[in-house]
Amino acid sequence: MKTKSVLELADLKLMAAAAEAEAQKNQWAVTIAIVDDGGHALWLQRLDGAAAISAHIALSKAQTAALGRRESKIYEDMINQGRVSFLSAPVLSGMLEGGVPIVKDGQCIGGVGVSGVKSNEDAQVARAALAAIGL
Repeated sequence: MKTKSVLELADLKLMAAAAEAEAQKNQWAVTIAIVDDGGHALWLQRLDGAAAISAHIALSKAQTAALGRRESKIYEDMINQGRVSFLSAPVLSGMLEGGVPIVKDGQCIGGVGVSGVKSNEDAQVARAALAAIGL
């Protein structure tokens, strides 16, 4: 049997604060979502000025990253390269750049999704969240 790390509230607060700081440093109005390894919402934070739809998109990106155990951009790239049948993949709806898995000791323990600006900028904010907990 393996031992697996889990995210705690203190981790979520650190991650969200770092993501918010990265977004504010760049004057980006985004929504930040953090989920556990099953895609269940643990944190949702919509910064002032972020579009309402960004809350849905950020959560979907986080869920896609956690459930797929890879960055959501990988799915976007596959689809853009012609594998459009992947759009029918069950459960995965946030197949756009900006979702990053949270991996510790080789185990996926969750995902961070960000939405509100260009996809590569969303990913930059999501990676700032991971850096805050040393990942």
